[in-house]
Amino acid sequence: MPAILIEVIKDYNEAEGNKIIDAVHSAMVKAFQIPKEDRTIRLLVHPPHRFAVSPTKTKPELYTLISVDAFSGRSIDAKRKLFSEIAKNLSELGIPKDHILIVVRDSKKESWGVQGGQSGYDVDLGFKVEV
Repeated sequence: MPAILIEVIKDYNEAEGNKIIDAVHSAMVKAFQIPKEDRTIRLLVHPPHRFAVSPTKTKPELYTLISVDAFSGRSIDAKRKLFSEIAKNLSELGIPKDHILIVVRDSKKESWGVQGGQSGYDVDLGFKVEV
C-alpha cells in the first residue's frame, strides 16, 4: 500500500512513462513484497527551470527522484533490495544509476487512512509489512 511519487524533468511519452512506473512497481513487489495489484504510483513531470539538479550530472534531463511513503516495519535489507532493484530496472530504461535518488519515508500504520477512512492500524492489509 505504499504511495509512490516519481519526479522527473523529461516529458516521457505514455509508453515510456508506463515503463518507468512498471519498473518502480516491480521493484516494490520484489523488495517490499506488496501485492502485484497494489499500485499507487504517480509520475510527475517538472519544467526544467523548476527542478534544480547538480551540474555534475551528465544527463540532467534524466534525473529521477522517487519518494516512497510506506508503513514502518521494512528491514534495512528490504530497503537495500528496493534501492538496488529500482536502480537496476531504471538503468535498463536508459536512466543512469547515479541520476536516481530514492527516499523512503516510514510512518506508523495509524497515520494512514485506508479502506474507506479507516486507520491502517485497524484493518487487515492482506500482506506482511515486516519484511
